[in-house]
Amino acid sequence: MKYITFAIPCYNSESYMRHAIETILPAKDDVEILVIDDGSSDNTLKIAKEYEEKYPGIVKAIHKENGGHGSGVNKGLSLAKGLYYKVVDSDDWVDEEALKRVLETIKKLEKEKNLVDMMVVNYVYEREDGQKEINYHKTLPENKVFTWDEVGNFKKDAYLLMHSVIYRTALLKEIDLKLPEHTFYVDNIFAYYPLPYIKTMYYLDVPFYRYFIGREDQSVNEKVMIKRIDQQIYVTKTMIDFFNPYDFWDTNKRCAKYLIHYIDIMMSVSTILLQVANTKEAMEKKNKLWEYLKEKNPKLYKTCLISLSGATRLPRFLSVPGYRIARKIYKFN
Repeated sequence: MKYITFAIPCYNSESYMRHAIETILPAKDDVEILVIDDGSSDNTLKIAKEYEEKYPGIVKAIHKENGGHGSGVNKGLSLAKGLYYKVVDSDDWVDEEALKRVLETIKKLEKEKNLVDMMVVNYVYEREDGQKEINYHKTLPENKVFTWDEVGNFKKDAYLLMHSVIYRTALLKEIDLKLPEHTFYVDNIFAYYPLPYIKTMYYLDVPFYRYFIGREDQSVNEKVMIKRIDQQIYVTKTMIDFFNPYDFWDTNKRCAKYLIHYIDIMMSVSTILLQVANTKEAMEKKNKLWEYLKEKNPKLYKTCLISLSGATRLPRFLSVPGYRIARKIYKFN
């Protein structure tokens, strides 16, 4: 049995993909590792095939036409045979001891016929100037199955990212999760769209995912994000369109509050980047984004207005302190 399917979307990743693969291999036959080459022009596919040949039954090399990160995630999910599905970016890696703990927990839950919809783990920002582990000590119960009713309030700097969630594969297929292709920042959709469908969860306080930040061409580099602001706006609008969080308020208030929290974060990031760009075109895009939210969801618009995202709408010279705080919270570099 494959307990976890690890999907590693790769695009011209020859310089660092080996490390991502190597950190998962100690799990042996308990996992499958799908190395998905997204139409690379370097040796990515060759390296993937080397691992497939060396570790048959564990590693699979998959080649596809270029479609972006979301396309790779979609492809991996369509082929996944593991009970759970985990995406690992090709320049990131996982902690071996934490992986053991995760697998032990899944095996225990499977034996008890009590598989949860989502597992949550800690992630670690790996930067040249040090590390920072993001945990959920004050938000989620530890080492037990729980529901949304037991979830506390998320801190601004400790919300759920793609790095911290491990979904039950069958659930993602049931809700027909499909990420947009040729689009950056779709990891936000991955961490957001399934949440109203999540009934049961399990939190392990282990530093499972190691998230590297520092490459100049990285999508979370501030200059790169400003250049790709249209894609950030597109993803934000897509998330606004998925559902109205207030529709869940009476039946699942904790989930609804978190969905609102996430939209507030997305509005903050988009607004901040447009403020930093500080061009006439950027200011027009900022105003149109807020108008879009107001038209689509007036109640959510009012909520965001009095939160951090609303504060970032101030003129640039007034919002600099807010920008610095938000930059620290949201970790774009």
